[in-house]
Amino acid sequence: MINLFGKLWTAQALREHIGDMSQLAGVQALVLDDGRGRGSRVLNVHTGSGLEFQVLVDRALDVGMCRYNGQSLCWHSPAGWPHPAFAEHAGLGWLRSFGGGLVTTCGLDQFGAANRDGEKELGIHGRVSNLPAEQVSWSADWETTEAGEDYVITIQGKVRQARLFGENLLLCRTLRTALGASWLELTDAVTNEGFNPQPHMILYHCNLGFPLIAEGSHLDLEATTTTARDAVAEAGIDNWQHIHAPQQGYDEQVFHHAVEPSDNHYAQATVHSPMAGFGVRLEYSLDSLPDLYQWKMLGQGAYVLGLEPANCAGIRGRADARERGELVTLEPSETRRYQLRFSII
Repeated sequence: MINLFGKLWTAQALREHIGDMSQLAGVQALVLDDGRGRGSRVLNVHTGSGLEFQVLVDRALDVGMCRYNGQSLCWHSPAGWPHPAFAEHAGLGWLRSFGGGLVTTCGLDQFGAANRDGEKELGIHGRVSNLPAEQVSWSADWETTEAGEDYVITIQGKVRQARLFGENLLLCRTLRTALGASWLELTDAVTNEGFNPQPHMILYHCNLGFPLIAEGSHLDLEATTTTARDAVAEAGIDNWQHIHAPQQGYDEQVFHHAVEPSDNHYAQATVHSPMAGFGVRLEYSLDSLPDLYQWKMLGQGAYVLGLEPANCAGIRGRADARERGELVTLEPSETRRYQLRFSII
């Protein structure tokens, strides 16, 4: 049975009311035709519950726009989501193509601050979010479950970060939701397809914005410890969970949380929003993503709360993670798996 429009429906009953399932939910494939995004493939998804989002095929199958009942869940950067041809990888160049959105993936061998690791110069947050996916497929179809029939929407694809005499990392991503669902699941598998051990860093930059983020909004998570990245964040550490109105000249604050696990080793962080009238919950596996960074940026225009699960405490970059013994290494043919789930509450 499917809960839709305040009523439980069988698949047969729904079919009797419509001519095609796209009337209720589905995937629409588009190619952008304007500005720096021209030529980029996108997939627009709607579930019939009020949840709709856009998958950026040419940007690692990240999730850009996301709305619930017409209200945005996430912040959009003025940089937009340009075609990967415009990517800048040195230093802070990543910021020129950082569009924000619900999920921007950082990695696959570096996230955090620009740094020099041995002979390698690494820009902030790595390369993967500017790499196009390949072997992309999507489906929207009925599946039989223990509860009956569900109309399940699935998007899959592969993203390869590789160079000659360097890394050969393959990201296999699956996005999943369903008819009537107010949730979205993202599942990743990262494999070292090279023949040498490879540094592996990944962080999921989840960028919540207005009206979900507004004066009076509140972040709720069970943190066993919270530490500030620097002196600026230290000054705000007693109020990391509270959101105030935009301020001119606001300096970003970044906090590191060690989150208390649930019985199934998943962590959760929830934003409650009096203005939006609903909240958003992020759940993720602590077994593979033990660290959570919070980006509190409440400036004018740059008004965003970032929730950033990561596979290591590497926000100062790869060289620092290596020095502190935090750097994850993938052996040849080794795979690491990650899962996130967003839910409207």
